[in-house]
Amino acid sequence: MGEGGEGMVSDAKNPAKESSPKLTLFPLIALIFYEVSGGPFGIEDSVRAGGGPLLALLGFLIFPLFWCIPEALITAELSTTFPDNGGYVLWISSAFGPFWGFQEGLWKWLSGVIDNALYPVLFLDYLKHSFPIFNLLAARIPALLGITASLTFLNYRGLHIVGFSAVSLAVFSLAPFLVMGILAIPRIRPQKWFLVDFKRVDWRGYFNSMFWNLNYWDKASTLAGEVENPSKTFPKALFGAVVLVVGSYLVPLLAGTGTLDSPSEEWSDGYFAEVGFLIGGLWLKWWIQVAAASSNMGLFEAEMSGDAFQLLGMSEMGMLPSIFSSRSKYGTPTISILCSATGVICLSWMTFQEIIEFLNFLYSIGMILEFAAFVRLRVKKPDLHRPYRVPVGTIGATALCLPPTLLLVLVMCLASAKTFVVSGVVIVVGLVLYPIIVHAKERKWVRFETEPVLPSHIGGPTGQSDGSKVGKEVVDEAAIGLLSDSPQSELGQQMSDISSEILKLE
Repeated sequence: MGEGGEGMVSDAKNPAKESSPKLTLFPLIALIFYEVSGGPFGIEDSVRAGGGPLLALLGFLIFPLFWCIPEALITAELSTTFPDNGGYVLWISSAFGPFWGFQEGLWKWLSGVIDNALYPVLFLDYLKHSFPIFNLLAARIPALLGITASLTFLNYRGLHIVGFSAVSLAVFSLAPFLVMGILAIPRIRPQKWFLVDFKRVDWRGYFNSMFWNLNYWDKASTLAGEVENPSKTFPKALFGAVVLVVGSYLVPLLAGTGTLDSPSEEWSDGYFAEVGFLIGGLWLKWWIQVAAASSNMGLFEAEMSGDAFQLLGMSEMGMLPSIFSSRSKYGTPTISILCSATGVICLSWMTFQEIIEFLNFLYSIGMILEFAAFVRLRVKKPDLHRPYRVPVGTIGATALCLPPTLLLVLVMCLASAKTFVVSGVVIVVGLVLYPIIVHAKERKWVRFETEPVLPSHIGGPTGQSDGSKVGKEVVDEAAIGLLSDSPQSELGQQMSDISSEILKLE
C-alpha cells in the first residue's frame, strides 16, 4: 500500500470524483424509490394474477414485512460498513473471497441491465394508447434508441443531476394517484377489497409480480461511495423509501379496486390510466399516462446509475480492467455507463414476462449469497466497524434472513425451464470468465488497478490520518471515528483481511 492509504491516493488521482457533488438524503430516497418501484405502474398484473383484489392487497401488506424490511435493514448495515462503490460485490468478497464476489457482480449487473431494458419499452407502451404510431416497428425502434441515448446522456452528466431529477419525477409521478385516492373516497366500498377467485389465481405470475415490484433494495449500495455521510444517510433513506414504496402501491390499489366493478382479467399493464378515467375523467387519465412515462425515465436513470457504479467499483477492486473506473469531468464512469447502455439496447427485444422471470431468477441467486454473507460476516468478523448495526445477534441475524430466503427459493422454483437453461448458461459464463480475467491480469494483457483500492473508511498503514485529509477524503463521520480510535495492530489486521479477501483477484 502507498503512503497515506491507497484509497486516498486513488482519490487524489481522480479529481472528478473528489469535486463531484455527493448524494444527500432526499435524492437518495428518490433513487432508492426508483430502483425498487417508481410508482404503481406495473402492479396491475398482481390483481389479475391474484384472481381479484384480496391477494394483491395482502401481498403488498405482508411481503414488505418478510422481504422489504429485512433486505433494507441488511443493506443499511452492510452499506455503512463498506461505504464504497461496488456495494454487494464488496460484501460477498469480504465474506467468501473475490471469486464469489465476481460471480455476484456478474449476476446482479446482468439482472440490472435486463431490468433496465424494460423501461424504454414500458415508456412507449403507455404512450401508444394515445399515439398509436408507436405500435409500428418503423417508429418504435428509432424511439427506443432515442430514449435510451438521451437518458444515458443525462446519466453521464452527473449523479447529483440524476438524484434531483428523480426527486422531481417522483413528485410528479405520484401526484395523480394521490388525487385519484382523494376523489375515490366517497365511492369506495370496502367489501370489494375481499373479492378473490382462487380458480383464476396464477401463482407463478402472482409471485413474480410481487417480487419484481418489491426487490432491488440493495441496488443503492453500489453508489455508497457517492453518498454524503453514508452511516447516517443510508438508514434514513432506506426507511423513507420503504414507506414511500408501500404507500405508492396501496393507495391506488385501494382506490381502484374499492371503487370499480372491473373483473380481475381487465387489470393488466397500463390499466391505472383507465381507472383514472373512470374515477376522475379524461384529464386524470392523461395525467397518469404522462406520469407513467416520466416514471419509467426515473426507473431507467436509477438503474443505470447503480449498474454503472457497480462496474466502477469492481474495476477499483481490480476485478475488471481499469478502463471501467475512468471518470468523466462530471465524476461519472463513462465506459461503465456506455457498457450498461449497450446491454440495454441488445436486450430490449425480450418480452415483458421473460424479462421479469429471468431477472428475478438471477437476482434471487445473488440475494441468497448476500444473506449468507451478512450472517458469515457477523460470525467471521464480529468486530468489523459497523456504523449502523441491525440490533440482533448472530441467531437473530440468521432468523432475519430465513423468511426472505424461503421466498427467493419459491420464486426460483416457479421459474420456467427456459429460465433455468438461460440462467445456467450465465452461471457457466461467470465460472469461465473469472479465471480468464485473472490470467489476463497476470500476463498484463490489459491494464488493471496496480494495487486494489481499499474502502475509503480505511486509513493509512499507521491507523492515523492527517485531520485535513480526513475531512477532505472521508465524508462519513463514523469513518472518522474509526480512523482515530482504531489501534495500529487492529487496523493493520483489518486492512490485511480486506485487501487479501475483498480486493485481490489472485
